[in-house]
Amino acid sequence: MYRYFITIFAAILFSVSAWASGINKHTHLYAVKGADSLYLDHYVSPIEGKRPCMMFVFGGGFAAGHRDNKLYTQYFEFLTKQGFDVVSIDYRLGLKNLGKSAGDFSIRDMIGTITNAINIAVEDLFSATLFVIDKAEEWQIDTTNIVTSGSSAGAITVLQAEQNICNRTARAAVLPAGFNYAGVISFAGAVFSTDGNPKWNNQPAPIMLFHGTADRQVPYDKATMLRVGFFGSKFLSDEFTKQGWSHWFYTINYDSHNVAGSPMFDNHNEILTFLRDFALARRPLTIKTNESDGNLPKCKTNFKIMDYIEANYGK
Repeated sequence: MYRYFITIFAAILFSVSAWASGINKHTHLYAVKGADSLYLDHYVSPIEGKRPCMMFVFGGGFAAGHRDNKLYTQYFEFLTKQGFDVVSIDYRLGLKNLGKSAGDFSIRDMIGTITNAINIAVEDLFSATLFVIDKAEEWQIDTTNIVTSGSSAGAITVLQAEQNICNRTARAAVLPAGFNYAGVISFAGAVFSTDGNPKWNNQPAPIMLFHGTADRQVPYDKATMLRVGFFGSKFLSDEFTKQGWSHWFYTINYDSHNVAGSPMFDNHNEILTFLRDFALARRPLTIKTNESDGNLPKCKTNFKIMDYIEANYGK
C-alpha cells in the first residue's frame, strides 16, 4: 500500500511537471470502425533526424481507460527525452458494456466475449501501426524501430499482437510483409489462449515483462480451465528461456496489479537499457530480475481462476 501511494503521488507531481514543460503533442484520427472513431496522440521527441517510436496501449480491463490519461505523461516525457516519439492510441473496448452482468454469461459466452475484446484491440493496434508507417517519412519515424508498450489490458494487447505476428495469422497479414516490432514492453500482461499453452511458431521480438507475484487481476503465472485461460509473465518467461529467446523478466515479489503502472515511474533505467540493448541494438540477451521491497508485506500469491474472475468482474 505504501508503494502504491508513493507511486500515485509521484505520478501527480510528474504529470504537472510534464504538462508545464510543454510536450509537443498532435492528435490524429487513425481509423473509423463502425460507430467508433479512433484517435492517437503523437508525442514528438525534440531529437532531430529519424527516430524510433514507442506505441503505447492503455489499460482498463478492455472496459475503460484513456489514451491521454495524465498518469502516463511522465513516462511519455521520459521516452521523448531519450529520442523516442510516442504514439498513444485509442482502441475499441470490447468489454465496456459487460459490467457486473458477467455472472449472467455462460462460460462459452464469456470466452467468446473476452476473445473478441482482445482480438479487436489487436486489430486496432495494427491499424494504428499502419497509420504510423504511412506517416513515417513525414514524421521522421524509423519503421524498423517501432516498439510497443502496454499496461494491463494494453499489455495483454501488445503481447497478443506479437504472438499474432509470430504465428502469421490473418489478423497480422495487414502489416507489411516481414514487419515486426523491434521490442515489446509489458506491464502486468498475459497471453490469452483457448487451445492450451500459447504457441509461438516463430521467434518473437525481444520482450520485457514486468509483473507482481500477488497480482489478482492478471495472472503472474497462469489461470486456466479446460485449456482456456491467461498465461502470464512467468509462464511466458519460462517458455522463452527454453527456446533461448531474448527477453527480460522483472518480478516484484508480493506486489499486486500496481505493477501495471509503477515501472513507468520506478524503472526508467531498466526500460532504457532494454530499449537500447535489446530492441535497438538487437542483442540476444536474457535477464531475470527478482525484486523484493521491504515495504511490501508477505501475502497470498496463489490464486484460483475464480479469484481472478471476482477481482475483475465482482461476484
